[in-house]
Amino acid sequence: MSVRSIVSIIALAFTAYLAARGFAWSGGRVDQPWVIFLVLPLYLVVTWLWVLWGLRPRSGAAPARAVPGRDRTLPVWAGALAIGVAVVVPNAVFWAVDPDSRTQPFATWTIGGIGALMTIVMVRRRPIVAWVGLAAVAVSTILWIGLLPALSLGLVGSVVWVAAAQLLMAALDRAARDTRQLAELQQAASAWQASQAGRQRERRVQVQRALQAAGPILGRTIETGGNLRAAERLEARLAEGRLRDELRGPRLLDDVVRAELENARRRGITVTMLDEGGLEGIAEPSLVEIRRELAEILQGASSTRLIIRTSPHSDTAVTIVGRSGESDGLSDEDSVELWREIARPAQPSA
Repeated sequence: MSVRSIVSIIALAFTAYLAARGFAWSGGRVDQPWVIFLVLPLYLVVTWLWVLWGLRPRSGAAPARAVPGRDRTLPVWAGALAIGVAVVVPNAVFWAVDPDSRTQPFATWTIGGIGALMTIVMVRRRPIVAWVGLAAVAVSTILWIGLLPALSLGLVGSVVWVAAAQLLMAALDRAARDTRQLAELQQAASAWQASQAGRQRERRVQVQRALQAAGPILGRTIETGGNLRAAERLEARLAEGRLRDELRGPRLLDDVVRAELENARRRGITVTMLDEGGLEGIAEPSLVEIRRELAEILQGASSTRLIIRTSPHSDTAVTIVGRSGESDGLSDEDSVELWREIARPAQPSA
């Protein structure tokens, strides 16, 4: 049994007890008993409607997700019924009871009874209805028995109940907001930790590849004191190129691209690869196609220098520039032998 079910049972029992006090006529006189028999069931029906509404979901339906401030709030017509009961029940009871008996418990139960109803209304997220109904019973009681008797016979307690319910609901709403914010912060922290873990794994992979690429030639360099043969110097330059590729453009690399880069360098081509962003939102199948096209371009390149750059442009993913001569500047347009652009794959529409 849920907490809400237990609280609802307690509310049903308590309001039934308050209503039952209206039949304890010993020690007083009721001039119109039929009125009592009409208004007491009316009070119980409306009160229990507010208690039981939405307690059990419809058959076959999943329970609704609780939303702060909108947890199965009753409709407007139910609020009108509650206010109607707050107006009708006290006035009907005080009218039906003999004037000398209006301060007896079987008459003044209406103060606590309507106070309990308005406390339930407040808990069900209708604060305006609750305060209007409480004001209605307060005015009616004061008019029938006077201010001081009304205050001493339950009006103060009813006001305290409703006010405490409003403070409690405000505290619960604040706690729900804080819990939701904490959950969002925890999710953000988890995402950040996952991102950092991914970057650490990527760095470890890059370090391992760097050691695999440069480790042997570095060991040979140390062993010979830098006196490498021509073939070993070529391997050193190739190892340096592989290391730069892994650090500067890892998203453009696969086994085929790595092989074509090494072949180009063995042909005497100086290759510079720069990943300057722009590939973050491209799916892996599209990256595979970009790498395949890059490998084809590298296979047929014959320029002295190749510059491979990723592009953040909306239409271009990668730009490959082939240059001749020794100039490092890009102002000499005559030295540009190759200019190829790999188009950015079209993103699927949302």
